[in-house]
This record gives sequence, C-alpha cells and structure tokens, in this order.
Amino acid sequence: MAEESQVAFETAPTPLETAPAPLEARRPREVSLFWRTFFLLALLLLGCFAAWLQTFRALEFEPRVLQSAQQIASLVNLSRAALVHSDSIARVSLVKTLADEEGVRIAPREPTDSYQAYGTDGLTRGVSERLQARLGADTIVASEVNGSPGLWVGFTIDGDPYWLLTDPSRLGLVTGRTWLIWLGIGAALSLTGAAVIARLINNPLKKLSLAASRVREGDFSSSRLNEAVATSEIREVNIGFNRMAQRLSKIEQDRALMLAGISHDLRTPLARLRLETEMSVEDPQAREHMAADIDQVNAIIDKFLDYARPDHIRTEPVNLNQVLDAAIFALGNDPNLAITLHVPPDTMVMGDGVELQRVFSNLLENAQRYGREPVTGVCRIEIAAKPKDDWVLIKLRDHGKGVPPEVLSQLTQPFFRGDASRSSAKGTGLGLSIVERAVQHMGGRFAVANSSTGGLAAHMKLRKFRPKAAKGEDKTPPASVPAPRAEDTQTAAQAT
Repeated sequence: MAEESQVAFETAPTPLETAPAPLEARRPREVSLFWRTFFLLALLLLGCFAAWLQTFRALEFEPRVLQSAQQIASLVNLSRAALVHSDSIARVSLVKTLADEEGVRIAPREPTDSYQAYGTDGLTRGVSERLQARLGADTIVASEVNGSPGLWVGFTIDGDPYWLLTDPSRLGLVTGRTWLIWLGIGAALSLTGAAVIARLINNPLKKLSLAASRVREGDFSSSRLNEAVATSEIREVNIGFNRMAQRLSKIEQDRALMLAGISHDLRTPLARLRLETEMSVEDPQAREHMAADIDQVNAIIDKFLDYARPDHIRTEPVNLNQVLDAAIFALGNDPNLAITLHVPPDTMVMGDGVELQRVFSNLLENAQRYGREPVTGVCRIEIAAKPKDDWVLIKLRDHGKGVPPEVLSQLTQPFFRGDASRSSAKGTGLGLSIVERAVQHMGGRFAVANSSTGGLAAHMKLRKFRPKAAKGEDKTPPASVPAPRAEDTQTAAQAT
C-alpha cells in the first residue's frame, strides 16, 4: 500500500479540480432579511428626515427675512433718533459706545464711496427690499464698502448721508455646520431605531430558519421553538412548527424501527435457508447459486440496518489514511480492481471512525459494481484528498460510463436506481443515501458529479482536525478504525 500510494495517476496534479462544482460552486450574492429590512427602514427614515429639513427651511425662510429686516430697520431708526437728539459732544460718545458695546459703526457716506449691493441670494434680496420699503427708497444695503466687507446700510439724517456697519451674521440662516450636526444626530438615531426594529422583526424568523435547518438534518430534539412569545402570529407559527417537528420525529422513529424490525426478523429464516441449502441441495452449482442469493439478501438487510441507524453521531479526530486502508482491505483480492491513493500522510478529520469506514466501503462497493471500464471490464478507482482552509476535500472517482446528468441529483435519494448501465448488479438503492446522511451528520458535505474525463466522482468535505495545545490538558487521541496488517494491506494493493 505504501508503494502504491506513491504512484501518481494521470489526473494526480489536479485530483480535486476536475469537477469541483458540487461543493465549491459560489452562491450568488444574497442579502439577509435583516439587512434588507434595515436598509429599507433606513432609506424611509432618511427620506422623511430630508423632506422634513427641506420643509423646515422653506417655512423658516420667510419669518427669518421679516425678522432680520425688522431688527436692522429698528437699529437704523434708533441710531438715527439718538444722533438727531444729541448734541455734538454726546454724539461722539454715543457713536463710540455703539461701536464698543453693540458692534455698530456709524460713518459719514462720501459721494466717492464704492460699494457692492447686498443681494446675492433670496434671503439678502428679500431683506434689502423690506429695508428699502421701511426706511425709504434711497436706502442702500451693501455687502462691501471701499473694500471693507460687512452689512452696510446707507441712510440719511437731516439730509446728510451716513453708513451703518453691523455684523452680517444677523441675516444668516442656520449655518451648514449646524445643519450637519442636526442631520448627523437625526441619522444616527434613525439608523439605530431601524436596526432595533429590523432585529425585532427578523429575530423570530432567524430562529425559525435555524430550527428548520436542524429538522432538515434530522435533529428534532433541539429544534423546539418558544411557544410563550408575546406576538400572537409568531406564537402560532412556533406552535405549528413544534407540532410538525414532533410528528416528523415520530414518523422517522417509526420508519427506523420498522426497517430494523423487518431486517432483524428476516435473519432467522435466512439462516435456516442457508443451513437447509448446505445440507439438502446435492447439486454443487445449484447450491452455490442459492447461497449467493442468500448472501445477497443478507447484504440488502445490512443496507436497511445501516439506513435505519440512529442519526446522532459523535465526532472525534479520525486518521483518514487508516480508514481508507481498512475500507480497501475489506474489498479483498479482486484482480480486476485497481485503486490508487493520493492522500497526504496522517490526514486527520473530524468524524466517527466506524461511520467513516462505512462511508468509504459503500462508495468503493458502488464504484466496484458500476464503475468498470466498458472495454476492459477493469474497475479503476482513484482516491485523492487535500486540506483547504478548515476542511479536507476528498474525491473518489471511477472510470465507468457515468450517469445521465438529469439523474445526478436523484442518486442520493433512498431506493433510487440509476439507468441500466449502472444497475447491472442488484442492490437496494440505499448506498449513496447512507453515505450522504453519514457525511452530513459528521458536519460535512457530499455530492456526486460526472468527471470531466469520464466516470462518476464522489466529492466530500470533512472538517479538518485542529489540535488544541492547551496548558495542563492532554490532547485528545485520534480515533481510528483497527488498521489491517501490513502484509495484508500490501497484498490487497498489489492485487489492484
């Protein structure tokens, strides 16, 4: 076996890449229900918030124009009245006080002064028009005088022209920074609320999805949903799901019990028939054929018992090389069987040693029966494995005729039989169903596909064993099946 394992077969450079679609095909991009609900709620809230901001700005514009014009007009009228009714000495003190305390500067207006009209947007134009309406048509509102920026208002006192300079922020709407802060706070609160609402809506659906996946895998005991939730609709769904899971569990138990009982009860009459055949049938050829038929019925009963086996499997580290050696050794010495291995040494996977050997025994038996080359009648089986991330990818392929593409998806269904080219031998149609169930219960995935170079290929993904080096704890010893003797293994390999 060691010498045979070193021999590379023709497809060895890419043993797992010929048809990786069943297990490696990428799923189309999909968005979970939580994120879809969250994004829809977020868009709705942000749209409403933006509409509210625009409405607020539109409703604020007219009152702000009127208020700003009134304040500036009042400031101009008060300054004019104060200057008119004060003497020359008090007027100088008044101008200085206005400049220091109120930030208002009053200066004579010269004919040579150059200015820029204050009317760059709707707000300033509205304020300018209202100031001219209140203070007179000769009132000038400027944003710059002689190169000095500010809010300049030109008015007259007893026919003398003056400039009044004040802070231009009196006319400003809410600044962009303030709007940005408000928008950020509103968006944060809206998104938080959307996330909470989406989680409340989708959490029961997520639990239902997880429970449904456990039922699909045959784990009925841990799929029970809470029947005491506050929402009546969700409570009714949970109650209905629990009742459905209970009935499915009972049906599965009854089915397994029936298969096991029937298979067990058939053992006794078959044993009597075998004994009667050996003792009563004189013709050696007829006795041999009858014994072969009885052995075939026994094999069918074994398949029923394997299929009715309990679903729960305890996984532990398993040496894949030892499992394969034991499964190959069990095939015996068939001169028309050639098996080639391409498995790294000491490959460890998580699984059940006995179930994993049963998996490979079924696959090898299936390939031995149906995977013979049409011309030579020789069955060439190639087994390859390689680690990838947290998994070990395994491929077992033959070089037979393969199967029609339309029946590939049905090969793992219980009691399904393929076309005549793969049905020359008699069986139950449970082999691949047993394999798929066992691999799924060990946390892996299984699929079959036609190989690109001919024949049928079985693909498996098993979890890779990662030892934990914890202080003060012993590593769990790997579980494995009893390895055959070295000389027996070498004999079986040479027979291939």
